Amino acid sequence: MRHVFVVNPCSGKKNDPTLVVQGIRDACAEADITPEIYAERNCEGMMQFMRDAAQSGEPVRIYACGGDGTLYCAVNATYGHRNVQIAVIPYGSGNDFIRLFGEKEALRDVARHIHGTPHWIDAIESGEDVAVNVVSMGFDAEVNDKQTQLKKLPLVSGKTAYLLAVLYCLPRKIFNRFTVTVDDYEPVTSDFMFAIGGNCRWYGGGFQPCPTAMPDDGLMDCVTVEKAKGRLWMLTKINTYKRGEHIDNPDWPFAQMVRGKTMRVQSNIPATVNIDGEARKSCDVTFTLRENAVCYVVPQGCSFFEKKEPKKL
Repeated sequence: MRHVFVVNPCSGKKNDPTLVVQGIRDACAEADITPEIYAERNCEGMMQFMRDAAQSGEPVRIYACGGDGTLYCAVNATYGHRNVQIAVIPYGSGNDFIRLFGEKEALRDVARHIHGTPHWIDAIESGEDVAVNVVSMGFDAEVNDKQTQLKKLPLVSGKTAYLLAVLYCLPRKIFNRFTVTVDDYEPVTSDFMFAIGGNCRWYGGGFQPCPTAMPDDGLMDCVTVEKAKGRLWMLTKINTYKRGEHIDNPDWPFAQMVRGKTMRVQSNIPATVNIDGEARKSCDVTFTLRENAVCYVVPQGCSFFEKKEPKKL
């Protein structure tokens, strides 16, 4: 099997790409494997490199060394190629997807990914885009788009950028007239703050919109939040949402969650769509869950498999 490491030099604020690459070489030498390392700032070149590796047809494990954006690139460059395994070595400012598998600092141990377990997980399709974490439409997608801009500022981490983005977006329009349809449920038309499809649990540098989502259960956690009591109330309750305590909470009767395979969101005007951190604009979007769509490498020593049976390759 080929071991391909894609290092994003733009990920994080304090990472030295030279040290990251040296750590990869040392771990691979210890494991007696020969790494292929791509470390360039050109995102198109990065995706083409991974696409070429996938299209070779050879068994290949691609290590996305960066943030959630690097993972998005790896998934979308290789999607549909069953010869590809994807591992994530977290060097980004957020790295929300991997929170289910352990602490970011511990998961920077390259050896844990070299000796990890391949496991098929689900993915969410939205047009030509593919997500493995969280998709959404509405206010939180606007916040995500603003966060992406703010993270580029010096000394601004992913968590800080998200909070600043919330404060920036709150005085502006936070509700949208959506019609939301999940599977064969009756469509609901209302003023929504946002509609979210969760394959995993976290986004925005540690916010938990879908606190019970699992990426291999064959279902998407569809969360909607209708018009609340106002901006000030939302500001005081933001930590409740961050901790994932808004579901089945009597203080949040306007937050609902159902599980399904598809979620369609229709808007009377173009609204921002978030697909694993990538922003789009649309009046009509459908999120579709695909089972066993991506082969993800669960790091060695991770508790993810406790009380679970790994899906066979």
